[in-house]
Parts: sequence; C-alpha cells; structure tokens
Amino acid sequence: MVFVHGPGRFGAAAWPHQHRLAGKYDCLFLRRHGFAPTAAPLPTDFQADMHIVLANLGEGGHVVAHSHGAISAMMAAVERPDLVRSLTLFEPACLSLTADLPATRAHRERLAPLYAARGELTDEQYLREFSWLMSGSRPGPLRTWQERREARRLRLQEAPWAAPLSIVPGLPTLVVTGGWEPLYEEVGEYLATTGAVHRHAPGHHRPQDRAEGHGLLAEFLPTLEQ
Repeated sequence: MVFVHGPGRFGAAAWPHQHRLAGKYDCLFLRRHGFAPTAAPLPTDFQADMHIVLANLGEGGHVVAHSHGAISAMMAAVERPDLVRSLTLFEPACLSLTADLPATRAHRERLAPLYAARGELTDEQYLREFSWLMSGSRPGPLRTWQERREARRLRLQEAPWAAPLSIVPGLPTLVVTGGWEPLYEEVGEYLATTGAVHRHAPGHHRPQDRAEGHGLLAEFLPTLEQ
C-alpha cells in the first residue's frame, strides 16, 4: 500500500493514523518530488511524482493519497492500471477534472494571477498573498529556516488545475472529503459520477487524521478482497 502526501507534512509524518495498517499491509509512505528533508525544494513535476508512485508499487498495490498527492495517484492509475488495484483519495485536488465547474472556476480565477506572478515575488511575499487569498489572513515574518523552506516549496508548487488527468474506468475508488469547502466537494461529486464512492468525514482538509476518516479507509480495503 503506497501513501502519497499532499502539501505540508510528507513521508510517514503525513499519515499518523495509517501506520496501524502496517500490521496487514506493506505500507510505503512516499516523498513526492522536491520534498527531500535535507535538500532544497524543487518545482512541481507531475510526471516525476507519478513515477515515484509507480516505482514503489512493485507488482501492484493500493494507493492512498491526499490533496495534491491525488494527482500523481490518478496519473499512476492511468499509466499502469495493471499495478494500481484501488485508489483512496482524501480531499483530492484534482482540479483539472473539474476545471469548468463553478467552484473550481472561481478558485482558478482567484489564484491564477498569483501563480502567474510567482516568479516576480519573494517566497515570503508569495506566502502572504497565497494565505490571504485562501484564508483571508496573512502570516507574520518567517523566523526559522523550516518556515523559509516551506515558503519556498509553496511558491514552487504548480497550479493543480494544470495537471494532465483523466479518469480510470472501473477502478475501485474511495473519495473522502470534509464537507467544509465547495472546491473539494465538487471534485468528490464529479468523481462519484465516474463510479467512485464519495464519503464525508470531519477533519477539515485532513479527514484522514480523524478516526472517522481512517475508519472509512479501513472499511473500504476489505471490500476489495471479496
């Protein structure tokens, strides 16, 4: 079972509740391209992320992904449907699938100018404007090297609606959203029209960190063995 993180935490730290699955599954907690803990952040590379997922699947397995990590998870399933046995997507940022739907379109119109200008901004300037557009607040000065590194990584992230995505027909897929943000509900509802199971669990943008969200994953996996 391969776990693909979203923004912020990466590797095993991004999946604190899912470690318990290691008693039954061979669990691999990946780091996406540019998320090495001791190296400088790198720009988003959707293809590199996809190949990281595929390289860790061995002869095949289940893929569990969060937010932006769902992009490479879906790309891996399209590239090698013989290896990806199921997808579980928590709050998937698969916005290229819903580009023309209302919530995604509004999000793109709000964020696109900032993405276009990021080469002209410092990391701190970008972080402040991104936070303002996303949450209506601006963080204070960056005081530690970790904060500065995370700000750099954020500025280097590609817009999720730019990812080359398509649907994998017939693949067992569970989508879990938190019910707090129309953007992710729109993605979840769209994927449900393609055959995915869409469920809700509390936890804002990280429902996998709550017992309810983890429980949905734990209940979904045995159905794949029937």
